[in-house]
Amino acid sequence: MIVTEELLTRAVEEVVPRELAEEKLTSGQPLRVYLGIDPTGAKLHLGHSVPLRKLRAFQHAGHQAVFVIGSFTAMVGDPSGQEKQREPLTREQVLENFKTYKEQAALILDFEKIEVAYNHEWHEKLSFIDVLNLASNFTVQQMLERELFEQRMKENKPISVHEFLYPLMQGYDSVMLDVDGELGGSDQLFNMLCGRTLQKVFGKRGKFVLTTKLIAGTDGRKMSKTYGNCIYLEDPPNEMYGKLLSLQDDLITTYLECCTDVPMAEVREVEKAIKKGTNPKDFKMRLAREIVTLYHSAEAAKKAEKEFQRVFAEKGLPEIVPEAKAEKGTRLIDLIVREKLAPSKAEARRLIEQGGVKLNDKAVTSVDATAGEGLTPEALAKGVILKVGKRKFLKIVPV
Repeated sequence: MIVTEELLTRAVEEVVPRELAEEKLTSGQPLRVYLGIDPTGAKLHLGHSVPLRKLRAFQHAGHQAVFVIGSFTAMVGDPSGQEKQREPLTREQVLENFKTYKEQAALILDFEKIEVAYNHEWHEKLSFIDVLNLASNFTVQQMLERELFEQRMKENKPISVHEFLYPLMQGYDSVMLDVDGELGGSDQLFNMLCGRTLQKVFGKRGKFVLTTKLIAGTDGRKMSKTYGNCIYLEDPPNEMYGKLLSLQDDLITTYLECCTDVPMAEVREVEKAIKKGTNPKDFKMRLAREIVTLYHSAEAAKKAEKEFQRVFAEKGLPEIVPEAKAEKGTRLIDLIVREKLAPSKAEARRLIEQGGVKLNDKAVTSVDATAGEGLTPEALAKGVILKVGKRKFLKIVPV
């Protein structure tokens, strides 16, 4: 059995109670440690990779890794981190999402050596009186102490009763699995502690809770598909590399710690060097190479770095620029969303307002600008290069 301090420190936000976790890890006995996910979407980003990597670390240390699919809870919707009520999904949607989710998670986890469970198998067997008995172990005051519920009440946003019940459902997963530890993002702490309470109530083994750090996206906000700031595990090498090079400098060491296998001693040296004023560019390039290598290959990372240098250092264009047909009067904001250069009109508008959209290398200043804005018919006929952000290019050709 491998005992490593990094299990409880690397990429970790909090361990509750730490004494129990240390006691179990030094016992020499293999532990049952689980991570639960609700496959509410089909694309995984680096933020999702942090708890997945932590589960892999426990597995590599000789412990039993348990991966729970929220085939029931995803149909209800976890309120964690949500400013408004999450849209519930059907069973068919959940299972369809998980097909793609598993393919991507397999870039990190070895599913042949992991115990996989689906929580509809026990939740669907509960009667209404069973649910009431579970609920009797918690108070409304405890639920309202959750920061997200407090915030919603201040903003007069609705809180559904089923959202109160979600932590009970996640907690009941722990009871059925009878685990030594549960892993999850720091926004999952409340839910996981409910499971710790219920394991005590049902006379199960003591459980520790380990929360992993949440990482920011390319714009410095929490990584979320809502903000369009995600680095997805299946991003092409060039796009992944470019997104990583656009990160804020203060995120370099966090990403090295949470998203790579670079030894922590080296991560600390990088942190010291940046604080002393060393140009962070080389460290950021190292980070990008490490992550592209993890999800693609070392050769792909080398090619992506070369392409990045050509496009940005030499002010050139990518070797391949996708094309899209558009009429001269087509609004750019609509074209950007249509071609998936931004996740929403709101995000496209933000990019334009911040000077992040260019036509033939000239900044677009109006959210109502069109595909032929300020261009002669001759120039338009040759095709227009639309640049969105730092890495996305599109050649607009007339219909």
